[in-house]
Amino acid sequence: MINANLLQHVVNASCDGIVVAEQEGDDTILLYVNPAFERLTGYSAADILYKDCRFLQNDDREQPALDRLREAIRTRQPCREVLRNYRKDGSVFWNELSITPVYNDADQRLYFIGVQKDVSQAVGAQARILQLEAELAQARQEIDQLRAGA
Repeated sequence: MINANLLQHVVNASCDGIVVAEQEGDDTILLYVNPAFERLTGYSAADILYKDCRFLQNDDREQPALDRLREAIRTRQPCREVLRNYRKDGSVFWNELSITPVYNDADQRLYFIGVQKDVSQAVGAQARILQLEAELAQARQEIDQLRAGA
Protein backbone atom coordinates (compact mmCIF):
# COMPACT_ATOMS: atom_id res chain seq x y z
CA MET A 1 0.00 0.00 0.00
CA ILE A 2 1.30 3.44 -0.92
CA ASN A 3 1.70 5.88 1.95
CA ALA A 4 -0.16 9.20 1.99
CA ASN A 5 3.00 11.31 1.66
CA LEU A 6 4.15 9.48 -1.47
CA LEU A 7 0.64 9.65 -2.93
CA GLN A 8 0.60 13.44 -2.39
CA HIS A 9 3.96 13.76 -4.19
CA VAL A 10 2.70 11.63 -7.09
CA VAL A 11 -0.46 13.71 -7.51
CA ASN A 12 1.50 16.97 -7.27
CA ALA A 13 4.00 15.72 -9.89
CA SER A 14 1.31 14.80 -12.43
CA CYS A 15 1.34 16.79 -15.67
CA ASP A 16 -2.47 16.48 -15.81
CA GLY A 17 -4.76 18.62 -13.69
CA ILE A 18 -6.23 16.66 -10.79
CA VAL A 19 -9.10 17.88 -8.64
CA VAL A 20 -11.15 16.49 -5.79
CA ALA A 21 -14.70 17.78 -5.48
CA GLU A 22 -17.84 16.98 -3.58
CA GLN A 23 -21.45 17.38 -4.58
CA GLU A 24 -23.50 19.84 -2.54
CA GLY A 25 -26.96 20.15 -4.01
CA ASP A 26 -26.52 21.26 -7.64
CA ASP A 27 -22.98 22.47 -7.00
CA THR A 28 -19.73 20.56 -7.41
CA ILE A 29 -17.39 22.15 -4.85
CA LEU A 30 -13.64 21.98 -5.38
CA LEU A 31 -11.78 20.71 -2.31
CA TYR A 32 -8.35 20.17 -3.84
CA VAL A 33 -6.49 21.08 -7.02
CA ASN A 34 -2.95 20.04 -7.91
CA PRO A 35 -0.27 22.36 -9.35
CA ALA A 36 -0.91 21.13 -12.92
CA PHE A 37 -4.53 22.29 -12.64
CA GLU A 38 -3.29 25.71 -11.56
CA ARG A 39 -0.92 25.87 -14.56
CA LEU A 40 -3.61 24.64 -16.96
CA THR A 41 -6.28 27.12 -15.86
CA GLY A 42 -4.29 30.06 -14.51
CA TYR A 43 -6.30 29.92 -11.27
CA SER A 44 -4.50 29.42 -7.99
CA ALA A 45 -5.94 27.07 -5.41
CA ALA A 46 -6.61 30.11 -3.20
CA ASP A 47 -8.75 31.62 -6.00
CA ILE A 48 -11.08 28.66 -6.39
CA LEU A 49 -11.14 26.22 -3.50
CA TYR A 50 -14.59 25.73 -1.97
CA LYS A 51 -16.24 27.19 -5.07
CA ASP A 52 -18.38 25.47 -7.68
CA CYS A 53 -16.34 24.38 -10.70
CA ARG A 54 -18.73 26.02 -13.20
CA PHE A 55 -16.44 29.05 -13.37
CA LEU A 56 -14.35 27.06 -15.89
CA GLN A 57 -17.19 27.31 -18.43
CA ASN A 58 -17.70 31.06 -18.01
CA ASP A 59 -21.11 31.67 -19.64
CA ASP A 60 -20.55 28.84 -22.15
CA ARG A 61 -22.77 26.32 -20.37
CA GLU A 62 -24.88 25.03 -23.25
CA GLN A 63 -22.45 22.30 -24.25
CA PRO A 64 -23.78 18.75 -24.78
CA ALA A 65 -20.70 17.39 -22.96
CA LEU A 66 -21.76 19.31 -19.84
CA ASP A 67 -25.18 17.66 -19.91
CA ARG A 68 -23.51 14.23 -20.03
CA LEU A 69 -21.18 15.19 -17.16
CA ARG A 70 -24.09 16.42 -15.03
CA GLU A 71 -25.95 13.16 -15.67
CA ALA A 72 -22.87 11.12 -14.71
CA ILE A 73 -22.53 13.09 -11.48
CA ARG A 74 -26.24 12.71 -10.74
CA THR A 75 -26.11 8.95 -11.30
CA ARG A 76 -22.69 8.59 -9.67
CA GLN A 77 -21.07 7.11 -12.76
CA PRO A 78 -17.61 7.65 -14.21
CA CYS A 79 -17.50 9.79 -17.34
CA ARG A 80 -15.01 11.24 -19.83
CA GLU A 81 -15.91 14.23 -21.99
CA VAL A 82 -14.19 16.97 -23.98
CA LEU A 83 -15.49 20.48 -23.33
CA ARG A 84 -14.62 24.13 -23.77
CA ASN A 85 -13.16 25.72 -20.68
CA TYR A 86 -11.79 29.17 -20.01
CA ARG A 87 -8.60 30.13 -18.23
CA LYS A 88 -8.45 32.92 -15.70
CA ASP A 89 -7.26 35.27 -18.49
CA GLY A 90 -10.37 34.38 -20.55
CA SER A 91 -8.55 32.29 -23.16
CA VAL A 92 -10.31 29.13 -24.35
CA PHE A 93 -8.88 25.65 -24.05
CA TRP A 94 -10.37 22.25 -24.83
CA ASN A 95 -10.40 20.09 -21.73
CA GLU A 96 -10.66 16.32 -21.70
CA LEU A 97 -12.20 15.75 -18.29
CA SER A 98 -12.46 12.35 -16.71
CA ILE A 99 -14.51 12.13 -13.52
CA THR A 100 -14.81 9.17 -11.20
CA PRO A 101 -17.01 8.99 -8.11
CA VAL A 102 -15.37 7.84 -4.88
CA TYR A 103 -17.36 6.99 -1.78
CA ASN A 104 -15.51 7.51 1.51
CA ASP A 105 -16.71 5.07 4.18
CA ALA A 106 -14.96 7.09 6.89
CA ASP A 107 -17.09 10.21 6.49
CA GLN A 108 -19.97 8.67 4.51
CA ARG A 109 -19.54 11.24 1.74
CA LEU A 110 -19.32 11.02 -2.03
CA TYR A 111 -16.40 12.73 -3.74
CA PHE A 112 -15.40 13.04 -7.37
CA ILE A 113 -11.89 12.78 -8.71
CA GLY A 114 -11.37 14.79 -11.88
CA VAL A 115 -8.41 14.44 -14.21
CA GLN A 116 -8.04 17.20 -16.77
CA LYS A 117 -5.93 17.32 -19.89
CA ASP A 118 -5.54 20.15 -22.39
CA VAL A 119 -6.48 18.65 -25.76
CA SER A 120 -6.70 21.96 -27.63
CA GLN A 121 -4.11 20.93 -30.23
CA ALA A 122 -5.94 17.69 -31.01
CA VAL A 123 -9.33 19.44 -31.25
CA GLY A 124 -7.81 22.13 -33.49
CA ALA A 125 -6.19 19.51 -35.72
CA GLN A 126 -9.47 17.62 -36.00
CA ALA A 127 -11.31 20.82 -36.95
CA ARG A 128 -8.66 21.58 -39.58
CA ILE A 129 -9.01 18.07 -41.04
CA LEU A 130 -12.78 18.52 -41.34
CA GLN A 131 -12.25 21.89 -43.01
CA LEU A 132 -9.75 20.44 -45.50
CA GLU A 133 -12.07 17.51 -46.25
CA ALA A 134 -14.89 19.94 -46.99
CA GLU A 135 -12.61 22.01 -49.25
CA LEU A 136 -11.48 18.86 -51.05
CA ALA A 137 -15.07 17.72 -51.58
CA GLN A 138 -15.93 21.17 -52.97
CA ALA A 139 -12.91 21.10 -55.31
CA ARG A 140 -13.87 17.61 -56.54
CA GLN A 141 -17.41 18.79 -57.19
CA GLU A 142 -16.11 21.77 -59.18
CA ILE A 143 -13.79 19.50 -61.20
CA ASP A 144 -16.66 17.11 -61.93
CA GLN A 145 -18.81 20.06 -63.10
CA LEU A 146 -16.02 21.31 -65.37
CA ARG A 147 -15.58 17.83 -66.87
CA ALA A 148 -19.33 17.48 -67.41
CA GLY A 149 -19.44 20.82 -69.20
CA ALA A 150 -16.48 20.04 -71.48
